[in-house]
Amino acid sequence: MPSPEEWQPVQRLRTYEQVMAQIEERILDGRLKAGDHLPSERDLAVLLGVSRPSLRESLRVLEALGVVDIRRGGGADGGAVLLAKAGPGFVNLLKLQIALGHFSQTDLLETRIALESWSCSEAASRSTEVDIKDLASILDQMDDPQIETYEFNRLDTAFHVRIAESTENMLTSHLMQSLRIAINRQMIEAYARLSDWRATAREVRQEHRAILDAISNRDSAEAVRLVTSHIHSFYQLGNVGGLVQPV
Repeated sequence: MPSPEEWQPVQRLRTYEQVMAQIEERILDGRLKAGDHLPSERDLAVLLGVSRPSLRESLRVLEALGVVDIRRGGGADGGAVLLAKAGPGFVNLLKLQIALGHFSQTDLLETRIALESWSCSEAASRSTEVDIKDLASILDQMDDPQIETYEFNRLDTAFHVRIAESTENMLTSHLMQSLRIAINRQMIEAYARLSDWRATAREVRQEHRAILDAISNRDSAEAVRLVTSHIHSFYQLGNVGGLVQPV
């Protein structure tokens, strides 16, 4: 006879959750793959034995998560299609999780250092002349003496994401972009609280130039050292007055 510890509470799943579970199961076991069309709404509702409103609810959730694209109209191009490229769902979810404080600043710091250290190390060996040119162009735009915080932060993000893209690892570049977009508001607020944000911006630009030089010189160890110092320095600066924000 099973001991009391082996019993599990019965979960009452709503209909749309059961529909999502079946679709997720087929994606995970390979029966459904990127680019596949799901059966029509009418046919899928019959196959699953659910109402069309319940089916629509589950598809809307999957669409919000960036798993499917709901294309209007009939024919071969219409209906629900499993996305072949990562959508905005992960970014949106991460943004909300961070905004709600589900991740500490230590979590963010450690994740950024791990992700960006690897990106800079690999960029030093994998980046092309086009990559280096694009990175230099971003830094040139950041040198505009009239630049405002929002644009400076946008270009700052573009610089770090472009380094990740130069590794040719799509998952890394997507994770980098998702993380930076998710913490965008916090980063702008961090600059707003500085007594002289332009002085800090000058330091950031100098650090960016040094990182790019290390990548251009194929010096992986130096690129890693510089980006780690770059991330740490702003966290430490932001800690003045209780502010702990990344840049």
